[in-house]
Amino acid sequence: MASVLVVEDDQFVRSALIRHLTEAGHTVRSVGTALEALREVAHVPFDVVILDLGLPDLDGSEALKMLRGITDVPVIIATARDDETEIVRLLNAGADDYLTKPFSVEHLSARIAAVLRRTRTAAADTASPTVIRVGGLAIDPLRRHAELDGVPLDLTRREFDLLAFLAGRPGVVVPRRELLAEVWRQSYGDDQTIDVHLSWLRRKLGETAARPRYLHTLRGVGVKLEPPHPEPLP
Repeated sequence: MASVLVVEDDQFVRSALIRHLTEAGHTVRSVGTALEALREVAHVPFDVVILDLGLPDLDGSEALKMLRGITDVPVIIATARDDETEIVRLLNAGADDYLTKPFSVEHLSARIAAVLRRTRTAAADTASPTVIRVGGLAIDPLRRHAELDGVPLDLTRREFDLLAFLAGRPGVVVPRRELLAEVWRQSYGDDQTIDVHLSWLRRKLGETAARPRYLHTLRGVGVKLEPPHPEPLP
């Protein structure tokens, strides 16, 4: 079972979710505002967050951005909004799933189980008994630890998964659709999702798109990771 944080300001809905999820065997904590949610996830290691969008202090979409800045915990959006454009935008912004109210607790439990399967499978898929080395990069999939020239890299879950996936295929151009399927576990999405994470990853590797060292984008084709080319002799 999972450790769940319910972020919901409607006391009736909140109480019902706590009761049913607890009866389903989950450990549940709950808050009614975005700021309380941020404080909780900063101090408690949850397995999944159920996030309402209509919060009193901050819109849930902004709360999602802030959550993604401090944690990689899977987030399921639970809201009455059902606009497809909004759903796609939130998924691309880092939500792991989206559930439209009203819904049954059985449906929610099934979504929680599916999200946990995906995130645990993603971690298992990148797992390897050996450290992956590409140039000065050293990536330990089992410990989920990465270093560049002996200095630990502070990576989010998605950044680590992206780096490990590409490092496991050094020099191979990986199509963007394959990255979405294997790293994001999504069958659809837009290039902005990948570009944003590549930009964050490049920054942590000390490079830019204009002056790449490890990460190279081939426009219209995909992305590859390879060791830096030696500097030419003067």
